[in-house]
Amino acid sequence: MKFLIVFGSIVVPIAMLMIQHKWIKWRIVFNVASVLSTLILGNISALAIYEILRDNTVFMTSIHAIFLNPMFLITGAYLGVYLVYRLMLMTYEEVYV
Repeated sequence: MKFLIVFGSIVVPIAMLMIQHKWIKWRIVFNVASVLSTLILGNISALAIYEILRDNTVFMTSIHAIFLNPMFLITGAYLGVYLVYRLMLMTYEEVYV
């Protein structure tokens, strides 16, 4: 599983870079997906913090329940991959354009 996570974090941004280079409209798709992911991730985080403060259950382990939320994990993973993709895109444009 560790190998899959590391391998995916390298291969997926490279694939995204190649796809958007071939079909420029995919850049818009990747950007829109990142905006939606940011909104979802932020709202999930804010709601989790609100519930903890509202219920007065401010313990170190209470907030960690957020990591069990699949949408939190999916959007966080996409944003991590997207960040690497954008850094690669910026580097590519600085070197070759």
